Amino acid sequence: MARTNFETLRVYQLSEKLADLISEIVLEWNAFARDTVGKQLVKAADSVGANISEGTGRGTYIDNRRFVRIARGSLNETKHETLVAKGVQAKLAGRERNQCGQTHHR
Repeated sequence: MARTNFETLRVYQLSEKLADLISEIVLEWNAFARDTVGKQLVKAADSVGANISEGTGRGTYIDNRRFVRIARGSLNETKHETLVAKGVQAKLAGRERNQCGQTHHR
């Protein structure tokens, strides 16, 4: 099958790699992190490439520009959710350390 126009764009290829990497990472998280911030992070990352592809399929420069701007917003959301995920993971790691410390002191 031949590649469509958006698939040849470097920015689309990078967005696809980012979304795949984020999905792989989130799948390794515990259920709480995956079901809260993880799902939103995966959706935001997937949305970057989805909006790039949709914009190129619209056929007009104005529509394409609008969807590229939406993709940029999704990328910013991905960055935000990554920061939130770091905080959640740090809290979970702290809890695990505290629980391990409590079991050793008994």
